[in-house]
Amino acid sequence: MLIDTHAHIYMLENPEMGIIEARNSGVDEIIIPSASEADFEPILDLCHRFDKTYALLGVHPEDCEKFSDSTAKKIIEFAKDEKVVGIGEIGLDYHYSKENKDIQKNCFINQIEIAKMLNLPIVVHDRDAHFDTLEILKSTNAQNVLLHCYSGSVEFMKECCSLGYKIALGGVVTFKNALEPKRVAQEVDINDLMLETDCPYLTPHPFRGQENSPKYIGFTAKEIAKLRNITYDSVCVATSNNARKFFRLSDKIEEEI
Repeated sequence: MLIDTHAHIYMLENPEMGIIEARNSGVDEIIIPSASEADFEPILDLCHRFDKTYALLGVHPEDCEKFSDSTAKKIIEFAKDEKVVGIGEIGLDYHYSKENKDIQKNCFINQIEIAKMLNLPIVVHDRDAHFDTLEILKSTNAQNVLLHCYSGSVEFMKECCSLGYKIALGGVVTFKNALEPKRVAQEVDINDLMLETDCPYLTPHPFRGQENSPKYIGFTAKEIAKLRNITYDSVCVATSNNARKFFRLSDKIEEEI
């Protein structure tokens, strides 16, 4: 009934158990993003061992200095795998360093162009870089964009959604002091919303401080339902339908059957 659109399963203490527990908690499908080239093969191996588990291929901005032509070729080659449903996570991160902005931007742009060539959606990491992220998305005419772990304002969300981009929210929305994420959860069009855990990070209340896992995504759904004054089931159905459409998961499930 639920779909975790962003789970770094391979970083868990026990990835296989993480998937099994997620299924027992009502999580039907899980999408596993890459952060570096070294992630590609382990993630695909894990996806092939579990049904309804899919991969994103991409280089995170924190690893952008390692991105090369060889990396680009590997993404293009590995993307032929039926388990690959998008390019990600890619984007900009100015939180710790702004000294390599140009390298980050070039890495981001190159991967957007790969996604366009392959007709795959992109999953974007944007941390303290809202203006540059949006400028690049618009200048490259990026299509099928999901802003993962959205951290911007309501106003920025509305601007992004007006361009057709989608928003993913995770455990942060359950934090008591997360006023802006709660406002976003209330005001985003339900048709533009998806759920994620970003595990093993950002564990929702009341498990904050523990290792996050897809099995906890229901707590995020419950908080969003409460904030929007709608039912838990309606949040689950809407966000799952949005994810299936965005990543074309229905086609993948038919292939697996």
